[in-house]
Formats: sequence, structure tokens, C-alpha cells
Amino acid sequence: MNTSYHKWLEQKKLKLQTFDCYSAGVTPESLAQQLCVDNSKIVKLNFNENLFIDRSRQTLLLKQIADEIDLRLYPEDEMPKLTKKLAEYLQILPECIVIGNAGDELLDRIIRLFIEKDDVAVSFAPSFVIPKLCVKRQEGEYVTVPLKSNFQLDVPLMLDAFSEKTRLLYLCSPNNPTSNQMRPEDIETLAKAFPGIVILDEAYSEFADYSFVSRIHEFPNMIILRTFSKAFGLAMLRLGYVIANPELAEILTKKAPLPYPVSGFTIRMGIKMLENIDIMQTAVASLKVERENLIKALNQIEGIQAFNSQADFVLMNTKQPADTVYEELLNNGVILKKWGKLLQYENCFRVTVGLPEFNAKLVESLKRINNNGRVNRAC
Repeated sequence: MNTSYHKWLEQKKLKLQTFDCYSAGVTPESLAQQLCVDNSKIVKLNFNENLFIDRSRQTLLLKQIADEIDLRLYPEDEMPKLTKKLAEYLQILPECIVIGNAGDELLDRIIRLFIEKDDVAVSFAPSFVIPKLCVKRQEGEYVTVPLKSNFQLDVPLMLDAFSEKTRLLYLCSPNNPTSNQMRPEDIETLAKAFPGIVILDEAYSEFADYSFVSRIHEFPNMIILRTFSKAFGLAMLRLGYVIANPELAEILTKKAPLPYPVSGFTIRMGIKMLENIDIMQTAVASLKVERENLIKALNQIEGIQAFNSQADFVLMNTKQPADTVYEELLNNGVILKKWGKLLQYENCFRVTVGLPEFNAKLVESLKRINNNGRVNRAC
């Protein structure tokens, strides 16, 4: 290779190193090996997965799909079928829906299409980190406004952040990691005032009190992001969709860089889950009951504050240092998402609403840590 190639490659590597990347952190398998226990002993409460979905019924649907499809063929007719089913589920027009390879891919697609170098995106903090990473990769600027102490939007400050250079507004509601929904009147005010594309991330909307989907016709600049990973329990398959006015939806569909961006198997599973909607509905109802039980149990532990939730996870703050609590929980085979300082709260964790037995182990472990009882490693 000539010297110009090596110089170019080194410059490219240096530039890429300036971009932050998403890190999943500790995995159940690696922690099980560290503790010398079976994987089944690990309680995984860090990824907001919906374990209330009836796995046996999901497995039956997967087996049906395996018998129905021909893996040698491209999924030419699958996307319109899923779009039609989603339109029925959401009670909107099919031309307002765009299917993608999970919400993250759709976020990335939107930002690549609408953000260029030196453009500005506005959001609030704390919130989901992926949009910031995508904007930075486009060499745009990501401006955040702190939430108020009650985790609600500071509308005047956000309005002040809008300018002629702002091209994208990202609003997550219910918000990750604070778990609350933003007031609808605040979202409406910001969306109508913003001079660009508004992404309203409703990944957790099935667990919440309201959605903007039925109002999408009121906001020509809004793109609502949804997913099958949470309420529908299809995190492994990576299936997402957006709702927007037909003009924006067509841009997102026609300007997708690759043909057939979602596997036919994945699309067919989305169809099956919509045809068996009671699986999701039953799981969500059960999770909501357990969510309240978990919040109550956490708040009964001295030195722990758990906040109300409109998602499938709970935000909690501990009196003891977050690093200490996190390490002790790992020693006991419990994985949470450690956030640390969020606004005025110093030691925050995001806790997936797990099955009752998982939550019980978490609560007992926290009680032991709170009583200064350290957990010994298995080996």
C-alpha cells in the first residue's frame, strides 16, 4: 500500500475515535462466569426487557413461521402486510407508517437524512443517549436543556434553544431513564414552535397513559418512534416503526439506503404478534401490577427512593454511593443500569420491572446492602 493510503487511514481512525459508541456493559454470561454460577442464577434488570410475555406462545408462533416461509426468497410482500396490520392496530392510515430494523436503526436513518455538518439538534437531559451519538457522527451539534426537578420539560428554556440552525428536536416520552411521561401540552407547544423535524420517541407508550399517534395529523413535522422490543417482547428480533405524515413517511421509505432492511422472518413475527394481540395486552397488564408492587417495595427500604413510572422500568435513587451498591448487587448476581448523578439525585439506577421472583431477589439484596451486609463472591 502506498503512503497516501496509510496517511488517509490513520486520519480516518483518529476521526472515528472522537465518536462515542454505545456500550452494553456487563452481560449475564460474563457475570455468571465471574461468580462461578449458572446463567439462570443471574437476575438481569438493566435492559428494559419485557419478561411478562408468554414465551411458550411466542415459541409456537415462531414454529408456525418456520413452517410457513421459504428462507430462499426475498421478503417482497411482507412489509405491506405488517404495515396493514399496524394501521389496524393504531387506527391510522398505512401510508403514515414506516418499518425499520428496530427503533435505533430508524433513529439513525432519520438523523442521517435530516442532519448535516454544523446543524443543531435539541433535546433535554437526562434522556436516551443514541440520538446524541448519531448526531455527533453526522458532525452536528447536540444541545440539551436540563429537565426540571420533577423530571418535566423546561419549556421556556427549550424554546430559547431553538434557532435558525436547529434542524431536529428529540423528545423521549415516557423518558428513558426517568420513566415519566412529559405533559402533552408541553410536547404540543414545542412541536408546533420547532422549525425542523420533531422526533417523539414513544418506545414505552403501551405502558403509559397516552400517545400522540392519534394526533399525528396535527403535526406535519413530527415523527413518532415506536418499537416491538418492549411491550411486544421481540427485543431479539429488532423490529421498529415510525408514524409520520405521508410526506415524511415517503422520504423515510424511499430514501432508505438498502433494499429489504428488515428480515422477512422478523416482519412475519411482528404480524403474528399483532394477530395475537392478547399476548401483549396480558403481559402489559401484568407488568403494570408488578411495577406498582416493585415501587412500593423499594420505597419501604430505608435510604432508597423509587419514582412513579409510565414505562417498563423504574428509576430509583440510593443513599449509599451508586458504585458501592452496583458492585454489591453484581456480587449477588443482580444487574441494574447504573446512572449515577441525575439532576439533584446523586446515586441513580434504572431498574427493569422483572418477574416477581426477580424483583424479590433485588429487594432482598438491597435490604442486605442497606444493613451493611456485604455479599461474598461464589469463587
